Amino acid sequence: MSIVAGGLAAAVTGPTGWPHGSWVAAFLVLVAGVAQIGVAAGQAQLAHHATAVGFTAVECVLWNAGCMTIIAGTLLSSPLTVSIGSTLLVAVLGMSTFTVRESGGQSPLLLWLYRVLLIVLLTSIPIGIALAWSRH
Repeated sequence: MSIVAGGLAAAVTGPTGWPHGSWVAAFLVLVAGVAQIGVAAGQAQLAHHATAVGFTAVECVLWNAGCMTIIAGTLLSSPLTVSIGSTLLVAVLGMSTFTVRESGGQSPLLLWLYRVLLIVLLTSIPIGIALAWSRH
């Protein structure tokens, strides 16, 4: 859904002259969409034990709420709102890291790729927060 929304945001950015449109499109596709799929797929493949449906639902709700909060904070020029949304993403990444702490002998390459994804996301979050505060 987020990937489609990102495509729609990209489609209207040029004709409408929306100044944040390209950023919103990229964020929806890359963070709200692709990164969420990567975190979920990695967790599903690498978790030693099946994750409870309720736990996974909480992760999904927190990730999407965090992404929407970050977008709202950016559009409203509110770095505090961006920081709050970012905290939700960090919480989900922590939950996922906890879930995959034991890979159960799964593919070492897949585990390595999953950890790289988490590190990239965890590194990007404080950079995004710093950019939000520096533009305020």
